[in-house]
Amino acid sequence: MRNKIAWITGAGSGIGKACALILAKNGYSLILTGRRKHHLEEVQAQVATEFGTECLIKVMDVRNRDEVQKVTSELDADWRNINVLINNAGLAMGLSSFENGDLDHWDTMIDTNIKGLLYVSRLVVPLMIEAGGGHIVNVGSIAGKEIYANGNVYCATKHAVDALNRSMRLDLSKFPIKVSAVHPGAVETEFSIVRFEGDEEKAKKVYEGFENLVAMDVAEAVWFMLNRPAHVNINELTIMPTAQPMAGVIHRK
Repeated sequence: MRNKIAWITGAGSGIGKACALILAKNGYSLILTGRRKHHLEEVQAQVATEFGTECLIKVMDVRNRDEVQKVTSELDADWRNINVLINNAGLAMGLSSFENGDLDHWDTMIDTNIKGLLYVSRLVVPLMIEAGGGHIVNVGSIAGKEIYANGNVYCATKHAVDALNRSMRLDLSKFPIKVSAVHPGAVETEFSIVRFEGDEEKAKKVYEGFENLVAMDVAEAVWFMLNRPAHVNINELTIMPTAQPMAGVIHRK
């Protein structure tokens, strides 16, 4: 019998990697999925070396329903008893006023942030029901609670995550399956590099002049939610840099 099992999407870097580290430290076996095999292998090697963690990696794009179905269907019996699902895979593309929006950027954000979460959750939830329970953590954003200039479609996708989180919480409570969301503000990961399509100089400026969150800040909040007693469900947590009181405001030095 394996330890508790956690499936983390987008596990090769950033918040997903930090969640993998904190769960491995606390005795979980891990299913790590993402698009970049070498990043997943690096996380797998790190948790094995530091914590002796059993770790299954699967290269998968959450936007591809067939790939998600294939990965899920190929899990052997020991790996199907998933206790925790962390829906971390997500991204922003571009930072344009609505009338200048790039339709390909819009499709990528909608397909990843909304449909990807749905594809994975829809296949994992029946496994949790069969096992008698579980805990889903959806990684949202302050952009899912507020809007900011030129955030339009990204904010819309994260508002959808917020709504889905609350809907899943309501629908799945009868099984019982816990559902939680963490909504971070500015976290320095690859997020801005992806948003600006590899422009590291532009991405770097996002985090200048204040102390941003780091991935482990968010992972520790996720662990707090997962580590509550059985009768306690943290519906959502919003976690912000001290210098960022709301989505569109950062006090810089």
